[in-house]
Amino acid sequence: MTGDTTGSGLRAPLTGSTAPCWVNLMTRDLESAQKFYGAVMGWTFRQGRLGREFAVARRGDVPVAGLGAVATAYRVAVAWTPYFAVRDADAAAGRIRERSGTVAVGPLTLSKGRGALAADRDGASFGIWERTAPTTPPPSPHGRSHAWLRLRTRNAFDAAIFYGEVLEWASGRPGACEVGYEKDEVIVRCGGRQLARIGSGAVEAAPDPLVRPHWQVNFPVDDLAAAVATARDRGGSLVEELSRPEGHEATLVDPEGGLFTLTDSGSS
Repeated sequence: MTGDTTGSGLRAPLTGSTAPCWVNLMTRDLESAQKFYGAVMGWTFRQGRLGREFAVARRGDVPVAGLGAVATAYRVAVAWTPYFAVRDADAAAGRIRERSGTVAVGPLTLSKGRGALAADRDGASFGIWERTAPTTPPPSPHGRSHAWLRLRTRNAFDAAIFYGEVLEWASGRPGACEVGYEKDEVIVRCGGRQLARIGSGAVEAAPDPLVRPHWQVNFPVDDLAAAVATARDRGGSLVEELSRPEGHEATLVDPEGGLFTLTDSGSS
């Protein structure tokens, strides 16, 4: 868990509703990551309150993501990870275990909240976060999402049941996310905005990380071609380009090995 949990931290949402999610990059070299993503995304950075190894990325005055140089210390791969808001981290961790998921770290108390790092039963990593201090989430700039998610999993409908039960999606409570279906994908919306798309076809033992079950973080950009070119100029590599019904996207790997996806801003 690498967000600035005592300041802007996990209260910053992917959508402009009730802070359903926050994304963190676990990397090895914080300074290099800031230079890369600052150039590609136009982000600025402030030091996280958890120490010099942590930073919060901002678009203008709005916090959009957390970065932490903890991959080496934790002996984990460099990766972007989504953290989902829950009412009770301990109860949510229990629901993960009951449904054959894994809780790798936590729940831990970190200043103004409690969080845990977990994996679903197909191996896709994610986090949960219980905010224990009151906060007001900042709005999305220009009415658009900071990012959205795609889960590549073995079976979309099984995964939707797992996450729906663990995260209490479609519970009918105020602020709860809504789950719907479009063709072969499950669509999760929070506050009227798309949070995630869940698709089938991943293979757990596949050598290709794009084929294994994983949460894919998608960052909308105004000029996709220019952002891809900047990423490659700064040491990143283009892994995959796709044209989907919801828009064009390009999946890249940053210089430290972290996968992320850029999408047309209109597809958010």
